[in-house]
Amino acid sequence: MKVLIVEDQYKLGQFLKRGFSERSYTAEWAQSCMAARDALAEDNFDVIILDLGLPDGDGLELLCEWRRCGFNEPVLILSARDTVDDRIAGLNLGADDYLPKPFSFEELLAHVRSLMRRQCAVKQTMLEHKSIKLDLLSRTVRLRGQPVELTSREFALLEIFMQNAGRTLTRSYISERVWPGLVEDNLLDVYMSRLRTKLEDGAGTLLFKTLRGIGYQLV
Repeated sequence: MKVLIVEDQYKLGQFLKRGFSERSYTAEWAQSCMAARDALAEDNFDVIILDLGLPDGDGLELLCEWRRCGFNEPVLILSARDTVDDRIAGLNLGADDYLPKPFSFEELLAHVRSLMRRQCAVKQTMLEHKSIKLDLLSRTVRLRGQPVELTSREFALLEIFMQNAGRTLTRSYISERVWPGLVEDNLLDVYMSRLRTKLEDGAGTLLFKTLRGIGYQLV
């Protein structure tokens, strides 16, 4: 389970990262809005713990930005802003939970586990984007209601995009998940060309946007 900690206080950030690591979580720590944006663009996380007072921006604005861009990772706000109005604002703007400082780490852990249980309960088995339907159980894909034959690697590649529709995915992020440990720079381009041939021609519209030197985006 991967946790992104967005916290600028050095001692608290270290404490949180160590606490999660000791309980067998994979924890990444970002100390600014910019670092948090980069972390979320590079990787997927099961839950995000977000402080609001960050050195280069407000955590609530960062949360709004994530939700507008289609990021749906569970977010728990951990903040010294502890009034009822603060909590209501955070939840209304897209947070899934709110825990004021000071806090008990065991209580924080219980909140994180609760978020994970809720996330697992609503996990989708059917992914849909525009005219594409991807069934994770039957491992089938339909375009405008018609079946599309994909290889296992093509299916894995499309699944990553369908789970992250609208997000910019870097080349390294995609390659590591489809071909872990394999380094062939042009392999991703070959498979993207195949997906485009099988899906974009049938959809009659652009589905995959290339960001030169960065990666791809399902639009």
